[in-house]
Formats: sequence, structure tokens, C-alpha cells
Amino acid sequence: MKDIHAIRGKYYLQQAIAEGEHEHQDFKFAISDARKIARSISAFANNSGGRLLIGVKDNGVIAGVRNEEDIYVIEQAAHLYCRPAQQLRFTAYRAAEGAVVIQADIDRCDAPPVMAQEHDGSWHAYYRVADENIAAPAIMVKSWRHKNTGTFNLITFNTAEQSLLDLLRDMPHVSIEDFMLQCHISRRTAEECISRLYAMDIIRFKFVDRIFAVALASETD
Repeated sequence: MKDIHAIRGKYYLQQAIAEGEHEHQDFKFAISDARKIARSISAFANNSGGRLLIGVKDNGVIAGVRNEEDIYVIEQAAHLYCRPAQQLRFTAYRAAEGAVVIQADIDRCDAPPVMAQEHDGSWHAYYRVADENIAAPAIMVKSWRHKNTGTFNLITFNTAEQSLLDLLRDMPHVSIEDFMLQCHISRRTAEECISRLYAMDIIRFKFVDRIFAVALASETD
């Protein structure tokens, strides 16, 4: 990290901070817990990537990186507390007042999930929604892993799969509970159906009213 030299970034930082925290950007001021940072890395990697602006308070005020140790903690989070380990890209920007802000870029993972280790030693996947890191539900993780296997060739849809597709042609999204209720199927059957259709890129996950639902992949928000 000693090879990183700050470049002028007054206007870039002004523009980036003006965007606020969102799906692809998070502000970090106090870097003290590598496992918490690992959650952010997991959330961005499992979505479509993003960046951490280190040395920026939640309200957008530039405080600057306190010391080099902050960067080591982030590297520790990416390499020790993310599975698989993630490679971040760091850029240092010097603000007008002389404070240095470090931008850590996280790439989208081509084969999620990226898991983050919790303080109790367990591993969980996260997903970035607006300005929050949301714990990914088990069905989402199962669907990611199913897609990674490549074993999802279908010639015809079974009854449950066809029923879900029929529902989604009439509704913008469906929760797994509504799917189970309307089609009179078990959770296991519903999850297998969702996992297979997701693996084929026919449906996608959508966060609505604080829950994850599914929607047709061809439909846009």
C-alpha cells in the first residue's frame, strides 16, 4: 500500500460524494472491524460491483484516511474474511483541504456467492440494495450455486415452473410464500423451481417491501 500516491481529486470527489451512498457506492470513515467491511465487499461483489470511499463520513463530509492501518484492515477483510478472496483496486485522491480519500473498487463476481465471515465463524452472503447491505436469503445463495454448476438444461417446464411463469406474466413480482400459497406446493418444491429457472436466466431476484421476490428476467423495473 505504500506505493499508492495521492492524485488530485477535488472535483471527482465532489461529484462522487454528491451522489450519496447508493447501490454502487458506500462511505467509510471508521475502519475498525474487518468482518464488517467484508460484508460490504460481499454485497457489492454479489451484485454488480461498487466502490468504498474511505475517509468520508456518512453525511458526506471528507475527514480523510486516518492512517495506513485502515487500508490494511480492508485488505484483510478482502483476503481473510471473504470466500473466495477478493482482489480490490485502490486509488488515493487528495481533496482541496489536503485530506486523502482512498477509493476501493470491488468488481462484480462472475460466479457468486462471495461469502463474508461473521464474528461467530459462520459464513453468510450479502447483496447490495440501494444503500444497504442485505443478507442474501438461502434460496438466492442456492440459485447462484445451481447456476454455477451448469446442470440446468430443460426441454420442458414442470407444472410448478409453468405455474410460476404464468403468475409472473400477470404480476410484476412474486414472493416465494405467495408462490407456495397460490400453487399449493411445499417450500422445497418452490425453491427447486426458482433455483432452476434462475439458473436458466428466465427469472431474477427483486427486493420489494423489505423482502426478496422473483420477477421475469425480461422485465425491467
